[in-house]
Amino acid sequence: MGNTIIDTNFQFPGQKSLYKGKVREVYHLENNILVMVATDRLSAFDVVMPKGIPYKGQILNQIATKMMADTEDIVPNWLMATPDPNVAVGFACEPFKVEMVIRGYLSGHAAREYKLGKRILCGVPMPHGLSENDKFPSPIITPATKAEMGDHDEDISREAILERGIVSEEDYLILEKYTKALFQRGTEIAAKRGLILVDTKYEFGKTKDGKIVLIDEIHTPDSSRYFYAEGYGERQNRGEAQKQLSKEFVRQWLISNNFQGLKGQVVPEMTDDYIQTVSERYIELYENITGEKFIKAEITDIQSRIEKNVLEYLSTLK
Repeated sequence: MGNTIIDTNFQFPGQKSLYKGKVREVYHLENNILVMVATDRLSAFDVVMPKGIPYKGQILNQIATKMMADTEDIVPNWLMATPDPNVAVGFACEPFKVEMVIRGYLSGHAAREYKLGKRILCGVPMPHGLSENDKFPSPIITPATKAEMGDHDEDISREAILERGIVSEEDYLILEKYTKALFQRGTEIAAKRGLILVDTKYEFGKTKDGKIVLIDEIHTPDSSRYFYAEGYGERQNRGEAQKQLSKEFVRQWLISNNFQGLKGQVVPEMTDDYIQTVSERYIELYENITGEKFIKAEITDIQSRIEKNVLEYLSTLK
């Protein structure tokens, strides 16, 4: 099923460490440089699927870097360059141990909690009388603690974050301000594409000189939920499900095949035909979110391509 990049083990000049996340692999180099490789791994229900999805890493990396360029005037970020379609290079910083989740609509996790009768999420009240996918009067921030790999992130309130000293009050106020500004800009960008940015998450870090910056990904289908704007109101009035633009279709396929990441469950077989379908859906996501045609990178030998491009870029930093 085509060539994909599932795992890397590069040895870059001045390399100090390598961290492997569910999808991205982060190489920490000397001089405070990070090389982040977006692989073609697919994660759902906190489980990495056994086969890669062609072009997925390129798609996520290029959406994230484009969105960082489109928001750097309002929030500083970690990015320095993208020397390869699957690679972002930036400066290292100390990540905050919270994810700043912001929701404009009662969807996903918030909707599931609401159906259970809860009207407070992460210390934030949710209005009575809402239906699933209704818009909140104003966006709400519902932080989550950053989990170690394999564990689920957990909801946490602003008050608990401050009480536990996870983030100082001074820094948290900046995180809130940046989160709201990014979501507003993301909402405006989505509207131009005929989309609704429903909810998303942002991650931040602090540089050695104390500056708070945006890190990781932003407004990708893996970190965000989008609806198609056309027909949104009619579907809500009829009580129908919304047309989504996210990797929810993968989760639904897994659920229909009796897999939700629970103990004892087995990941269903991903046929070549199904993998091709997922790849095509990710390309569709890219083109809808960015408004640009997706240009496939050369994938005959992805590892060699990445190594060559990164080494050439690193040589310019000397």
